[in-house]
Amino acid sequence: MSRAPIGRRLAGATALGLVVLACGAARAEEPIRIGVIAENSAIGGIAITNGARLAAEEINAAGGINGRKVEIVDYDDHNSATDAVRAFQRAVSEDHVVAVIASYMSEVALALEPWAARLKVPFITPGAASNEITRRIHDDYAHNKYSFHGYLTSTEIADTVCASSHDLLVTKLHMKTTVIMSEDAAWTKPYDGELATCLPAAGFNVLDHIRFSPDTTDFTPLFNQIEAKHPDVITTGISHVGVQPTVQWASQQVPVPMAGISSQATTDTFWRDTNGAAQGVILEEPAAPDIAVTPKTIPFAQAYIKHFGVSPGYAGYTAADDVHIIAEAVGRAGGAEAEKLVEAMEKTDYVGNIGRVQFYGRDDAFTHGLRYGPGFITGIVVQWQNGKQVPLWPTDIATGTMTFPAFIKTPDQHASN
Repeated sequence: MSRAPIGRRLAGATALGLVVLACGAARAEEPIRIGVIAENSAIGGIAITNGARLAAEEINAAGGINGRKVEIVDYDDHNSATDAVRAFQRAVSEDHVVAVIASYMSEVALALEPWAARLKVPFITPGAASNEITRRIHDDYAHNKYSFHGYLTSTEIADTVCASSHDLLVTKLHMKTTVIMSEDAAWTKPYDGELATCLPAAGFNVLDHIRFSPDTTDFTPLFNQIEAKHPDVITTGISHVGVQPTVQWASQQVPVPMAGISSQATTDTFWRDTNGAAQGVILEEPAAPDIAVTPKTIPFAQAYIKHFGVSPGYAGYTAADDVHIIAEAVGRAGGAEAEKLVEAMEKTDYVGNIGRVQFYGRDDAFTHGLRYGPGFITGIVVQWQNGKQVPLWPTDIATGTMTFPAFIKTPDQHASN
């Protein structure tokens, strides 16, 4: 058998080696692709996409992760679990993302969770709250370990509402009675269940519990029902709606303050959308533009406002944190192999926009949920006053006092009349 001259063979080997090195270098420089699925026509949804993009820009401006840039590939799910599943499948099979950040809606997150398991791709939700998300991971860790919960569970959110309501409303304003008013959604079932326990422990007598369809357009009958009970406060659990009940609450001059969860109220567009009817509304959220929850919160909010002209909604803060969590986990894992990436994400210890982020372990009740409590994630409480979110709770971030529109009557005012 004839052989090529040794010089030619060495030249060929050298050329082949250069090709291999070039291919290796190309692979090393490939971006870390992260899929983002959200309802981009909604305030809460577009905040996820925008927050993720801003976080990627920050990481890339600092040199990327081990020299690799972060690339966001976004998809609009049009408020449809079916569209979200299709987007997830496309993100994995066609766009080759290393992980997916998706949705503030529990119904969508619950639809995606089985696909994360089937396709073995890490998935994190920046805003969905249903306890069912972490329960599935806890009950079948081997199958569902690819899913992570990027904010507090419904139970923990309710605990924050109860703790802040005790300190602000029971202790300071001497309130004693409440009516729970929540939308009928997956996330409010455990939320309402916990409120039924923790509100009495916080000092409230719960007079009524109203659950309404998210498709409700006329809240007048509901407010009439509430007024007939004469509660001191309405404890809210609203996310899919927000503008309409707030506008009608103000226009009807319901003499009872609203405090609790109002997800749409977490961005400054809410003030404009309600034409100032949000005055006096009290709400819990993970962060706000002028509050240094951590040293990163205000700079991120300022950059977000500069880029997009509005403040980030609650899921904008968390989605940005999730991009950092995934990208840094890829760096620690040395790549995007699913099992190693899950292990790396489980070891997350990251100070983000909303606090110190660590995930609960496989033996905890809320497996892969965020650790809740002092030193980790607790949430804050603000009140809309003259177009701004004024921090009220906890005391170490409070800069203002509660004020209400003239039509609101607090127990102290009732006693003096």
